[in-house]
Amino acid sequence: MEPEILYRDKNIVVCVKPVGVSSESGGMPELLNNGGDGIFCVHRLDKAVGGVMVYACDRHSAAKLSAQVADRRLNKEYLAVVSGSIAEKSGTMTDLLFHDAAKNKSYVVKRERKGVKPAELDYEVLEEKDGLSLVRIKLKTGRSHQIRVQFASRGFPLVGDVKYGSTVKDQNIALWSAALSFSHPATNKTVEFRKMPDKNDFWSKFDIIQST
Repeated sequence: MEPEILYRDKNIVVCVKPVGVSSESGGMPELLNNGGDGIFCVHRLDKAVGGVMVYACDRHSAAKLSAQVADRRLNKEYLAVVSGSIAEKSGTMTDLLFHDAAKNKSYVVKRERKGVKPAELDYEVLEEKDGLSLVRIKLKTGRSHQIRVQFASRGFPLVGDVKYGSTVKDQNIALWSAALSFSHPATNKTVEFRKMPDKNDFWSKFDIIQST
């Protein structure tokens, strides 16, 4: 499998991670560089989710990109198809999340305790059709399964996400990393990369996707 490369230089490689491929060791680094030597993962994407990712090609670039991730200066934008109609067409979701590593599942909880982390995202409903909503999401934090559990906890599971309550089976999770923006680790100039999901599955229902 050859991943689509959006940009590459001696410092970074920006690619489109296919659905079903790990973003970490054993997956994308090996695909990008014949075994993964010299390719550094600086942020993650769920195996079941595809879309735009950036990798570093040297340790210095990896450190600088990782610092941007930690400081929330690496901006991530996602698209999702959720079940139902969200009354507030734009807003912010803020929760406390606990990730159960044994079950590989996250939960919204009421109180802070060991292992509980704050999670926040902004969202905007772009289009509604056939009882589904196409939503644009900008992450403010990067917690495990954050988007999936925050929407599901409010009664809007992502289509195909049976782990978090979707009744649609045998379907890829309708979540896509659509855009990244960050400071290039060598030039410090802000760069942005975008890629829309393929026009298949539930994405094809929406005019915005079809028109790109």
